[in-house]
Amino acid sequence: MSESTSADPGAQASTAAPEAIVIGAGPGGLAAAAALRQRGLRPLVLERADHLGASWRQHYDRLHLHTTRRLSSLPGLPIPRAYGRWVGRDDVVRYLERYAEHHDLDIATGIEVTRVERAGSGWSLPATGGRVLTSPVVVVATGHNHTPYIPDWPGRNTFPGDLLHASGYRNAAPYAGRDVLVVGVGNTGAEVAVDLAEGGAARVRLAVRTPPHIMRRSTAGWPAQASGILVRRLPAGLVDRLAPYIERLSVPDLSGYGMPRPDTGLYARVLDGAIPVQDVGLIAAVRSRRVEPVAAVERLDGDKVRLADGTGISPEVIIAATGYRRGLEPLVGHLGVLDGRGRPVVHGARTPPDAPGLYFTGFTNPISGMLRELAIDARKIAQAAARLG
Repeated sequence: MSESTSADPGAQASTAAPEAIVIGAGPGGLAAAAALRQRGLRPLVLERADHLGASWRQHYDRLHLHTTRRLSSLPGLPIPRAYGRWVGRDDVVRYLERYAEHHDLDIATGIEVTRVERAGSGWSLPATGGRVLTSPVVVVATGHNHTPYIPDWPGRNTFPGDLLHASGYRNAAPYAGRDVLVVGVGNTGAEVAVDLAEGGAARVRLAVRTPPHIMRRSTAGWPAQASGILVRRLPAGLVDRLAPYIERLSVPDLSGYGMPRPDTGLYARVLDGAIPVQDVGLIAAVRSRRVEPVAAVERLDGDKVRLADGTGISPEVIIAATGYRRGLEPLVGHLGVLDGRGRPVVHGARTPPDAPGLYFTGFTNPISGMLRELAIDARKIAQAAARLG
């Protein structure tokens, strides 16, 4: 692997001009670069941070993949068995480093691409340091979790306690003995709430706007990811009709604890971008009342948090597990390649109709597992890009 921390991509090992530029050195970008190399192209990976896998390095300490090791490997290198079935954060980072070295990828760190512009039949990329790079192929892999998002709640600036996004949470130690409200019941919010409860927080409440679909991460050895792969082949309506029966068999009713079963279809929610919550302790924490579900946050009023049911609570800390924005507008918004929610109109091997050679990966949230889909996208992108040559 050639990795440079210089602002000059010319510091890479290869002196030849890149035949593809990949923006982002996370799993999606590394997988795409490796697949492009396997197709005989010379890709250059640009990463704005000082190290590859930057977002993974910043995740909370207890994070493990909710997908199995065997179904999460990127093209050309299995994840080592020694990392276990559910791979932890630090081992994911080690794997990404090993992956880049194994495929001898050219990676220039400390380089932020500010815009993607058309340049004849290819693309021009103005970047930090005044450098402009060109390539016939560009793969945008800046990630699903690019820009942390905290809602602009009325009165947000009046809250006297600690207010942070979940991206800034590492472990429960700073919150021992404190009253904490976690806002958002996706996988991150659920796991942070459990971590706080197990780590000594005095009280943990979990603000829920829409009751989530909850799945056991594994049932009798069968991983939920495998079910996710299977249901992608079925009509969404059929999955929505079958899911409630499966959930009732595997997940207890938490209505008496403030978290009713969802009244929206499981797959309909997935298609809208909300995957089911993988249970890594949430059910037990709610049933033991160590995590207390409450209504959604409506506004902040000094030290009071006003909830949708009309009640008010006074936590010392608010942790907003309220998601991310993809942040693609400055980069490619002028090209007409994003939908109304800022998502690419295509992904994988497809390119926008008026943007040949421009590919996107990692901007969906598939029920079958993000890393698995990144691997599939990488192979398809490389195959399509090779045809351009």
